[in-house]
Amino acid sequence: MNSKLRSALKRMAFTGKLDFLSDEKYLEVLFFAHMNRRLDLQNPKTFNEKVQWLKLNNRKEKDTMLADKYAVKPYMASIIGEEYIIPTLGVWEQFGDIDFDKLPEKFVLKCTHDSGGLAICTDKAVFDKDRAKAKIEKSLKRNYFRSSREWQYKNIPPRIIAEPFIGIDNKAPDDYKFITFNGELDTVMVCKGRDVGHPWFYFYDQNWKRVIYQHPELEKDDEVEKPENFDVMLKIVNQLAKGYIHMRVDLYNVGGKVYFGELTFFNQSGFDTDITYETDIMWGNKMKVPF
Repeated sequence: MNSKLRSALKRMAFTGKLDFLSDEKYLEVLFFAHMNRRLDLQNPKTFNEKVQWLKLNNRKEKDTMLADKYAVKPYMASIIGEEYIIPTLGVWEQFGDIDFDKLPEKFVLKCTHDSGGLAICTDKAVFDKDRAKAKIEKSLKRNYFRSSREWQYKNIPPRIIAEPFIGIDNKAPDDYKFITFNGELDTVMVCKGRDVGHPWFYFYDQNWKRVIYQHPELEKDDEVEKPENFDVMLKIVNQLAKGYIHMRVDLYNVGGKVYFGELTFFNQSGFDTDITYETDIMWGNKMKVPF
């Protein structure tokens, strides 16, 4: 399949033109469009294949609450402690309901039901409300399940929440994404540079040794310093990953303070083209999928 046709299939999926397909057929088409190879759901071997299998066969009612960026907070507080939860400044169903006068000078708006619906304000005097409104309202109309078939997003009510901006010097905080298989940590994927529009990812094992999992052109030569309270982060990850074949636990570490970010049950939705095929196979071997 040529690249133009594959790109067209991605657009069709994103705009709902492939909604008539069953979940299985939809994922087969989208997998080929993203990965340029066929999806084997009968005998999945790679990480990306097994994620697709999990989407279809490992749907848990509880995961809807865990994926809801608002509803998950009290549950997380009861498991890991209130001190690790970013406070909620407000929750609304429509952008027009937000009273910006009651928000602090720095805050973050995000949608509770999808991935990517985010607007950051580091100075209310220059905050572009119209741009934020357009982005948030577009996200409110989107059902992330439709484009990804990640079942946990299907029934989350679309809402907007505001949180304090936790970055330092107006810079978005580094994002520590802990990738786990069968309840055990494999690697930490550190995301830097979101605020400048081109994030870079660095992989480390739990001993903070750099590992190369991506295509060479995506790897940076510099290093990320190990957080001083890394042991606290590991403890949280171990608590949250229990009982899951695959989970990504996102945490922030700002000025020595650890914050819970979110849980992701299907890293990159199983369409990760940044990792090498060798990594795809290696991660797949670590996933004990009961097919």
